[in-house]
Parts: sequence; structure tokens; C-alpha cells
Amino acid sequence: MNTNTYTHIIAAVPTTTIVASRSCTLSGVVINKVAASGVITIYDGDAATGDVIAIITSPGTLLHSQVSIDYKDIYLKKALTVVTSTAAQDITIIHR
Repeated sequence: MNTNTYTHIIAAVPTTTIVASRSCTLSGVVINKVAASGVITIYDGDAATGDVIAIITSPGTLLHSQVSIDYKDIYLKKALTVVTSTAAQDITIIHR
């Protein structure tokens, strides 16, 4: 049985979070509170220098208060790192 886990990231300032320090599977991202002009970058690596898996950018004028993105189980070979920049972020990364 494959069980997902999650990492909740609340960042008032730009930050780098190593979600998993080894290979893992990314299942989804929930943006709990969308921030205007917020940018979330997801890397396959244990730093903000690995392969970029996704860049999620919120518009300057918000259309939604919450966004859920289902990645259909993307296997990451190295690790999982999330970088938030530009604005305060409240996100949940779902992985196993």
C-alpha cells in the first residue's frame, strides 16, 4: 500500500524547503491561500539547483482563493525541494 504524506509550508518571506531528501513521488500541490504574484518552484534535487519540475505563478489579480494541482504521481529521482518567492505562501505538498 502506498501512503501519501504531506508537508505544509507557511512562508511569510521567500524560502527554500527540502520536502524529501531522497527519491520520492510527487502527487499534488494545494495552494491553501493564493498570494497575488506568488511563485512556487518545484525541483528534483535537494537544493534549488536541481531539475525544475514545475513553476506555479499566481496572477497579480487573484481569481481564486485556493488551488489544487494533481500531478498524477511524478517520480523524482533525487529529492524534492520547493522554493517560494515573491509573496507570502501557504501551500501543502503531497508526496510519498
